[in-house]
Amino acid sequence: MSADKEAVEKLHATYGRMKEELSRVIVGQEEVVEQVLMAIFCRGHALLVGVPGLAKTLLVSTVARALHLSFKRIQFTPDLMPADITGTDVLEVDKETGRRDFRFVQGPIFANMILADEINRTPPKTQAALLEAMQEHHVTVGDRTFPLPEPFFVLATQNPIEQEGTYPLPEAQLDRFLFNIVVNYPDANEEREIIKRVTSPGDSEIEALMTAEEILQLQDIVKRVPVGDHVIDFAANIARATRPTEAEAPDFVKDMVGWGAGPRAGIALVSAAKAHAVLRGRFHATTGDVSAVAYPVLRHRVLTTFNAEASGVKSDDIVRMLLEKLVPHEEIAV
Repeated sequence: MSADKEAVEKLHATYGRMKEELSRVIVGQEEVVEQVLMAIFCRGHALLVGVPGLAKTLLVSTVARALHLSFKRIQFTPDLMPADITGTDVLEVDKETGRRDFRFVQGPIFANMILADEINRTPPKTQAALLEAMQEHHVTVGDRTFPLPEPFFVLATQNPIEQEGTYPLPEAQLDRFLFNIVVNYPDANEEREIIKRVTSPGDSEIEALMTAEEILQLQDIVKRVPVGDHVIDFAANIARATRPTEAEAPDFVKDMVGWGAGPRAGIALVSAAKAHAVLRGRFHATTGDVSAVAYPVLRHRVLTTFNAEASGVKSDDIVRMLLEKLVPHEEIAV
């Protein structure tokens, strides 16, 4: 236990240095960076939603450099096929014997960190090629299974405003993303700094602060972070309260929610709460940590009704109202 606490303190210090390193390339977006790191430290995948030009791709590649992880970018297009992601068998002929054999050529999925750029640009058949990899950390080609390098993360991006020629992600695949991270516009000062940096000479080098082995160790430590029964009850109550068919669901949920969060939501709330606590140097998770991660965990798992959408009510509004109703005010995350 003492070794775990020392590792948490070390991670907290490293996290501070990591924010400094990333700020040399990424201007602002501190909350987005923190949520990406939380997803990584609790073995989760993340969906980044934002309009073009907000440096989503740059952010992911920079995080990969700071963590010293192998990185591959897959640009999703309407004609992309599953084999373009997972890899395929190619026929090779031995020049000396003339013997023909199939050899598996790995696709870009074989890396520690995968950027699935504009994931909603490709049809469901190709989107589904990621499902097995995200859930099982391996891919199956024919009758053979190939393990993926560890640690393994999928960070997907999606444009929320351009819907023509896109294929919305199936609910089953959305549910496999731990976080749905909203990337917002920079403020005025940040935008001026972005323009200044991009139009000036120079290239900032990023120092690698962790290795893959250290990340795997930290993932194990995060999983061992103790959580009280009342925290688990709080996470379960939030997840159950999003379901309009449950007796404990508030009236506004029954009126405005068509489909609520499944059991993965409660698991994600507790896992992410542990990572949230660890990044702040604490070796215990509270209900305040659960509240702090509720928006990215639930916004893609709560589907509002047509009437709610017509009234301008979004899933974030539902989560906010649930937290106002259920959150224990005496326990706040720091």
